[in-house]
Amino acid sequence: MIFLIGYDVSTTTGEGRRRLTKVSKICCNYGQRVQNSLFECSLSGSEYVKVKTELLKNIDFGMDSLRIYNLGDKGYGKIEHFGVKETYNPEGDLIL
Repeated sequence: MIFLIGYDVSTTTGEGRRRLTKVSKICCNYGQRVQNSLFECSLSGSEYVKVKTELLKNIDFGMDSLRIYNLGDKGYGKIEHFGVKETYNPEGDLIL
């Protein structure tokens, strides 16, 4: 299934900047960055549970925000992209 994961981590403190780095690295491990704090992820059910658990362990519920959108199995057919940077499609052809 395709998920969009977006976050807003408060970086007014050193601890916040460390949280931002951790959250960003977690998202990079599971998907493709399409905006600064927005990732497209193709995940199985168990991968979704794992990434969600990791992210929830690393945010401050009083200062940060995390949003996860489930676009379903046909999610990429629902995404429209305009402007620079071609949309990433993990289910498309892979050129090495």
